[in-house]
This record gives sequence, C-alpha cells and structure tokens, in this order.
Amino acid sequence: MLGLPQRVTACLFDLDGVLTPTAVIHNRAWTRTFDDFLKGRAGQRPFDPVGDYNDYVDGKPREAGVRDFLASRGIALPEGAPDDPPDAQTVYGLGNRKNQLLLTLIKEGLQPYPGSVRYLHAVAGAGLRRAVVSSSANTLQVITSTGLAPLLEVRVDGGTIRERGLRGKPAPDTFLEAAKELGVTPEQAAVFEDALAGVAAGRAGGFGCVVGVDRIGGGHADDLRAAGADVVVPDLDVLLEG
Repeated sequence: MLGLPQRVTACLFDLDGVLTPTAVIHNRAWTRTFDDFLKGRAGQRPFDPVGDYNDYVDGKPREAGVRDFLASRGIALPEGAPDDPPDAQTVYGLGNRKNQLLLTLIKEGLQPYPGSVRYLHAVAGAGLRRAVVSSSANTLQVITSTGLAPLLEVRVDGGTIRERGLRGKPAPDTFLEAAKELGVTPEQAAVFEDALAGVAAGRAGGFGCVVGVDRIGGGHADDLRAAGADVVVPDLDVLLEG
C-alpha cells in the first residue's frame, strides 16, 4: 500500500524538495547570494542553479555548502563565527546572507507538495512513525507555516546538528538520530530524499529503504540511483499506486 518493504515501520523525510518546494526557494537564495559574491572576481562565472546547486549545496548544512562551492571555484574565506553579520566576508557571513534572503522568500508564501501531504496521511493512517530530517535551521518555521507539523513526530534539523555535534549529510548522523528518537533501527526505517547527499546518507546509514524523489528531471533520477536510491519517484503519492 505504501510502496515500502514490510520491515519498514518508520519514515524519515527530508524537507526541502521532498515535503515542500523550499528547494526552489533555497536555490534562488543561493543563486543570488553567490552571484552577488562573485561579481567583480575576475574569471568567475555565475553560480549554476542546476549543476552547482546539486553538486555543492543541495541537502548540506549551510556552512558546508558555502565551503564546498567556494572550494570548487578555488576561493577560500575565513570561517568566521555563527553570529557574523550577512555582509561579513566569511563562510558564516555568506551563509547568513543566504539565510536572510531565504526567510524573505519564505514569507512570500509556501505550500507543501499535495502528493507528499497525501502520502504523509497514508503513512500516519497505517501507523508508521514519522520524522522530518533536514539540514535547514528553518525547519520548524516551514513545517508550522505549511501545516505539516501535526503529521511529524520528530524533527532533526540544522539546530539539532549544532546542539548535538552531528555531521551533516552525506554522513548518516541526522537520519540515525531521527531513527533513534523514534525508537527504531535503521533497517526498520525508510529515508526519503531528493538530494544526492541525502540519498548517500541514507545508504551509508544502512536504512531499510532509500526512496529518491526526482522533481527536476534531466538525468537526476539516474544520479539518485547511482548515489544509492532503491527506488526513484517523481512524487511521493506515486508510491500509493503500486
């Protein structure tokens, strides 16, 4: 009924691009942030919202995305501190600039994917445990504003990563933490991810099923499978049709 192996008793959902279209908003915020930063730097091409986004920032903690993208362009910045202002020329400053833009875009209105809402209700109706696992520090705000919070029992997010010293995706720590909070083993949990880093985290954690969500096309489904997805779907409610 749910398109999952019988051993699965819990579902661990990524947020951006799986439950809500915040991946699109994240992409816009990253693109504007990096393009503004790269202006005036000789020989630097603009941020690629497809290739650069998927390869360097999607699914990762904010500061890791900054480091990885800048490293791909041969640029190094001082780390700085988490409370750096958005105009600071540091890793944290650039990350905070992106987050400031993101919050502005979120306030313009955000709705969850209808197919994901249907699937969440089906999962809850079947008695499976449910968690949201995201690198975003804005997870609570997003699930509250979109009405998803009552459907999710556990939240592991950017704040959790900092508070508990967890490694971000592609390390499996956040998914493992969510499974622990739900009282299930990795083998009893399914991971739902649209990012290559997230799929790799699910595979590295030894989870019972890794579902890749391909909302962008252009060969992304093949990349998700190569990263370790057991099955790839364009939307979660497709799993209800099986």
